[in-house]
Amino acid sequence: MNKMNTNRQRGGAAHLLGPYGLVVILVVLFAVFALILPQTFLSGRNFNAILSNQAIPALLALGAMIPIATGKFDLSIGYGLGLSHVIVLKLIVDSNIPWGIAAVVAIAVMALVGVINGLLVEFGQIDSFVATLGTGTVLYAITGAITNGARVVPGDGGLPVSFKDLYDSKIAGVPIVAVYLLIVAVILWVLFERLPLGRYFYVLGSNPRAAALIGIPTKRYSIYAFAFSAVVTGVAGVLLASQQQIGNPSVGMDYLLPAFVGALLGATAIKPGRANVIGTLVAVITLAIGLAGISQLGAQFWVTPLFNGVTLLIAVGLAGYSARRKLRAGAVAAPPPNLPAAGDAGPPTPAGPSTGAGLPAAPATSAV
Repeated sequence: MNKMNTNRQRGGAAHLLGPYGLVVILVVLFAVFALILPQTFLSGRNFNAILSNQAIPALLALGAMIPIATGKFDLSIGYGLGLSHVIVLKLIVDSNIPWGIAAVVAIAVMALVGVINGLLVEFGQIDSFVATLGTGTVLYAITGAITNGARVVPGDGGLPVSFKDLYDSKIAGVPIVAVYLLIVAVILWVLFERLPLGRYFYVLGSNPRAAALIGIPTKRYSIYAFAFSAVVTGVAGVLLASQQQIGNPSVGMDYLLPAFVGALLGATAIKPGRANVIGTLVAVITLAIGLAGISQLGAQFWVTPLFNGVTLLIAVGLAGYSARRKLRAGAVAAPPPNLPAAGDAGPPTPAGPSTGAGLPAAPATSAV
């Protein structure tokens, strides 16, 4: 009997370690750096710097998470980030268009890009990895054509103060970009966890054929996922323009790898095997804590991409392990519970067990 109880306790600990293992790593990292660097790491300035510097990568990670939930990748988000921030600055600097209109134009352009990505994947029958890599390259070319390969630099008058405050201002001492991130995260959490749309995304990512058989218009919802991802990318691009205040045609690629690291690592936490909003935020915070501590220890410049690359490999490995574990447990074979009929605009259905929506196929993850 004692042996059975011990096994149950071990099983319970292992069960908790899956969803909250990344949270444990986050706490350990924080404690280690707090002990080693108490003067700098525990300062309010450091926390504000982390929030300010990581808000845009976190937004892009949330954007990357949306197609991943449907079993697809959007590699164009890095290029889209560069394009949207250049569009905003170009319209403000060269065309004297109010920054609010310029921001709306940039986000609308990105929404169109998302729809095109979805059409290529669903109606062109092109693998999402290839399709979005192609459109991303086209976006990079368009960005170069808009800027003629040069930076977009404001004139002597500079940019409007209200536009610069979009990134620089604070609310109760907290960088306002962290507030934007929180708002976007809450919206996406409600979408994924409380609305039928999010359930359709998860079912689509788990088993597209089963989703079609139960009446979900899979192509339409796949296009929605790409469009939502692109809109979040457009918002991140506007904030990036406000942060940098100079248009750099090649800046977007620097954010692509951290975004996918955050999204894939987030799929191993809170709801292992399923891309989710809170897990993505936990992953981004873990990466931010790690990078902040490493940089304060005086690490060389090449340590950051090394950290991101190794973390991505660990994330993909853990995600694969989690998916295999769920398959063994038969979770994937469970029927999708509480699914409303397609197009049902009724009240949100209560949360049910995981539908087993996993990560995309292995070839795509391994190629990132």
